[in-house]
Amino acid sequence: MRCVAIRHVAFEDLGIWEAEIAAHGYEVAYLDAGVDDLAPFAAAELGVVLGGPVGVGEVDDYPVLAEEAALLGARVEAGLPTLAVCLGAQLLAHALGGSVAPGEPEVGWGTVDLAPAASSTPLRHLAGAPVLHWHGDAIAPPPGAVVLASTPATPCQAFAIGSALALQFHPEVDAERIERWLIGHTGELRAMGISPRDLRAASREAGDDAAVAGILMLREWLRGEDGSGA
Repeated sequence: MRCVAIRHVAFEDLGIWEAEIAAHGYEVAYLDAGVDDLAPFAAAELGVVLGGPVGVGEVDDYPVLAEEAALLGARVEAGLPTLAVCLGAQLLAHALGGSVAPGEPEVGWGTVDLAPAASSTPLRHLAGAPVLHWHGDAIAPPPGAVVLASTPATPCQAFAIGSALALQFHPEVDAERIERWLIGHTGELRAMGISPRDLRAASREAGDDAAVAGILMLREWLRGEDGSGA
């Protein structure tokens, strides 16, 4: 089996998820958006679209985003297991008839409020756990989607639709490698008045609990998708 992950910047990778995905028997391969041929993503046994500093509204400047949205829509149509994180979640919503617009920025560690529908899903492992928020856009979910999580600032933090799970936040991030994020996004942090020192310290505080919750969530989701049971 093969897991193909579309990556937009090198440091926003599968993080703590990569070893768990490999442990379920997947060979992990990355495709870099705008550089690599994305065709292998279409039929991969597991597809993941990761985050990045561009947005759905910038498709004219970054045409590869339209290709990614089309591929995501086709995977859901075909019933292929798909995970969409942050930018990936926004592209998935856009592809299936939802919308994405500027929202209230959220950058830093916090929790999400789980919807009642999430109690019987893998997201239940995130209850009360810290997750990394790093977005400025808000999703209006597509028709037929089930919203699974929210925050006061962002009504749709996660949704499920068909074979896909979309997450606006980052349960995959490896807090021990947060320095790459702090350096890579220094311009954004400076513009928002966020101290990298404070975010670094918060990452040390939240990292262990976040990793446990993120891996348990993914493990249960993968077991449901690969037929091995929850």
